[in-house]
Amino acid sequence: MRKLIPSVLVLLLLAGPGWAQSSNANIPPQQTPTPDDPAKLRQEIEQLKLVIQQLENRVAAQEKTTQQAAAPAAKEKDKTEELTVTVQELEKRVSETEKQGALDRVRLTGDYRFEAHSIWGKVPSHFDGMELQNLLVKTMFAMNILGAPPTSIAQINNTVSSNYAGYQQFTNNLTFSQLQAAMASFPPALQQQLFGMLMPSTFVPSYKDNNKIMYTNRVRLNFDAKVADNVSFAGRLSMYKVFGDSTGVQVFNGQPNTLNIDGTTGGVPNSDQVRVERAYFSWNNIGGSKLYLSIGRRPSTYGPPMNFRQDELRGGTPSGALIDYQFDGITVGYKFNDNMVWRLCYGLGYESGFGNGNLLKMPQDRLKDVHFLGANLDFWTSERTLLQATYAHAFNVTDGFNGLVVMPRNPLTGDPITGPAVLRFTPSTNLGEINLFGVNFTRKQGPVDLYVSGNYSGTRPNGKTTPFGGMMSDPFETPVNRNGFMVLAGLRYNFPNDERTKMGFEFNHGSKYWFNFAQAEDDIIAPKTNTRGQVYETYFTHRINERFIFKADFIKYAYTYSGSGWHLGAPKKLDTNPILGFPTYSDAFKLSMGLIARF
Repeated sequence: MRKLIPSVLVLLLLAGPGWAQSSNANIPPQQTPTPDDPAKLRQEIEQLKLVIQQLENRVAAQEKTTQQAAAPAAKEKDKTEELTVTVQELEKRVSETEKQGALDRVRLTGDYRFEAHSIWGKVPSHFDGMELQNLLVKTMFAMNILGAPPTSIAQINNTVSSNYAGYQQFTNNLTFSQLQAAMASFPPALQQQLFGMLMPSTFVPSYKDNNKIMYTNRVRLNFDAKVADNVSFAGRLSMYKVFGDSTGVQVFNGQPNTLNIDGTTGGVPNSDQVRVERAYFSWNNIGGSKLYLSIGRRPSTYGPPMNFRQDELRGGTPSGALIDYQFDGITVGYKFNDNMVWRLCYGLGYESGFGNGNLLKMPQDRLKDVHFLGANLDFWTSERTLLQATYAHAFNVTDGFNGLVVMPRNPLTGDPITGPAVLRFTPSTNLGEINLFGVNFTRKQGPVDLYVSGNYSGTRPNGKTTPFGGMMSDPFETPVNRNGFMVLAGLRYNFPNDERTKMGFEFNHGSKYWFNFAQAEDDIIAPKTNTRGQVYETYFTHRINERFIFKADFIKYAYTYSGSGWHLGAPKKLDTNPILGFPTYSDAFKLSMGLIARF
């Protein structure tokens, strides 16, 4: 503003006294001086100086007023900026605190695994049991039409073809008890005659079953949280699929891992759906004691000693040689000390009262629930040694559990199922009870890990059978008590490069009537621990870095008896051209290579 004053002065001097008089009301009117009057001109200059002084005073007053008005605003602005900075700092501190608090409450870990597999298998020569059963059903129908036993397969097929509507009505109303009664009514000589006529047409010569390359990927997300000082929660979500397939349902081929049931969705390639593999809470030191309670979907997979070949720590509570199967249940445990824990376990394998149409059935036609009761005793556990015993008893075992499947044939009539269609499989009867018992011992001795496992199974049937058979018996036999065993031994060498590289070998042998609950075991072909025969496995793992691992694995299956992994059907020697309800391997080989990223 002050810079304008010289300019104003120049303008006033140029404008003359007339402008000056008209622009200042405080100066009395004066006569206009003449150019020849120096005194009056000097007086006019003094008057102009006075006007300029007044203008400067006004300008100074205005600037002072403006500064006084601006000062509070500036102070207010400074305070606002200071408060903004303070709020931002507080928000940052609160955000970091909340983030740390959340991390303290929930801890997330997991892994992603990619694997490539090559599979070579041999199916032995055998008689097709489903085709044979279909011919028997057609024979029953033809006898009603002909009034006598048919004399050839051609006569049977011609009779069915010419009376197909009647055949459909016959099979739609046929029950397994009627089929059993009809077979029992045939005299032994007639049975021998019929089988002699029908069996040759069902013969299947030996053939190969190879898959040059198959890719799988698996994602597992582990999360655990501290709920209170003595209460915690743990869970695991998993997705496991074959490249190019997300159907979630397989065509049933006779192997126990081709039936999509509750206990196998995390360990057998399924689909791109994320499944709850584990979810449970643990209430520790109840009332200040050493007792604890845990309820939920149990950590019952990847138990010892099956974790060694995965280069992982113990992944499940029970022995992996006996139980590798997801189930819901309750555990009550007592921790004697840091090296000894005893646990009493309960689980439910089949709930008959939900989703099975019980409201449509009379009470006497409804099935009983399948309950599990067991004990898991860690007699000694440390970083170098584990001595463990596992016992399990299954009550009212059914002919399978609820699940989804694509069946190629009707198991009752043997007729092909066109479609194929996804079916809900529901058990048809309770068959009896199963006992399992096993002992594991593992020991780290220098650079070598040694582990052995001895296991027993016993089936106690109630006399009932189904189209798939009874406990360790064929459909038209009377089941009896059977006992089986399995032994497993392995060693793993840890190379002297901070144990980043490991190489191991495992061997297991299962007897004729051996059975375990390991249907979720992650072996693609079939769970190796339920093999009735021998299995040889060699594996190699190398940690490219601490959480990025390369693995190569080779497994050879040498099956001696049929029915591995099943409690249904009579085991049959595979080198004798047996009657098989579904084909099975006599020999199989699997080569796998993969990369695992753990985070």
